[in-house]
Amino acid sequence: MSSEPRRVENQLTDKGYVPVYTTAVVDQPWDSYTPEDHATWATLFRRQREVLKGRACNEFIENQTRFRMTPDQIPRFEELNAVLDKATGWQLIGVEGLLPELTFFEHLANRRFPVTWWIRRPDQIDYIAEPDMFHDLFGHVPLLLNPVFADYMAAYGRGGVKAHGISAEALVNLTRLYWYTVEFGLIRQDDGLRIYGSGIVSSKGESIHCLESASPNRIGFDLKRIMRTRYRIDTFQKTYFVIDSFEQLMDATRPDFVPIYAELASKESLPAGSVQDDDKVYQRGSGEGWATDADA
Repeated sequence: MSSEPRRVENQLTDKGYVPVYTTAVVDQPWDSYTPEDHATWATLFRRQREVLKGRACNEFIENQTRFRMTPDQIPRFEELNAVLDKATGWQLIGVEGLLPELTFFEHLANRRFPVTWWIRRPDQIDYIAEPDMFHDLFGHVPLLLNPVFADYMAAYGRGGVKAHGISAEALVNLTRLYWYTVEFGLIRQDDGLRIYGSGIVSSKGESIHCLESASPNRIGFDLKRIMRTRYRIDTFQKTYFVIDSFEQLMDATRPDFVPIYAELASKESLPAGSVQDDDKVYQRGSGEGWATDADA
């Protein structure tokens, strides 16, 4: 454990933000958080909980309550771990910033979820270029109390370690799966479409856009389709994929992906906003306001 954690952030250059990676695991320096840090947490927490009423999936809100997350102060990792370990055997670990892919996969495979120890500055309330503590704790951690989703995350980590040893193309396929499920996924409940993706639930604007805007496509989950689909890293998504249940995610992860990677290697990637003839379309987007530069 590093005794003096650093705040490792992406660097802004003339070509945009350049990611900076770190592998250190650190203790949460809870006593070093300033009143401004706690106030930032409170502002973000209150705002997002209000926005997510009727928008986030039921289990997300219920699990935040099980963790006793409140706007009163930044949560202590050790207190969250006491609840999490008992429920699904996962553990939160403190990190200084963005992790290299293989390091991240290895943590997930061993049921360790990396949480950035620092929180964004007040001038970053509406946008930050990389994951911070609010994104990680508020957005990701609640669903780790769900046994099926927790197993999916661990399986994803094992798959990532394996893909890392196969090819760069396999990693791209797997990254798209994480992006369109864990980060930007929607789920179909009896009362309509709801959010479970952490990149959405931690963003005020995208929480509204993903469900209520006419602009994006909303398409039924399909593993191979997702693995072929490019995505946006700097704007709202052009397409959101909808699962029927967390069990559907877990079932999709059970097969060996090696034959799937081989099959997809001969097929072209699909633009982020495309709609295919065999898609299950909940909404065909209008495309209004879509960025016209290249998708990631």
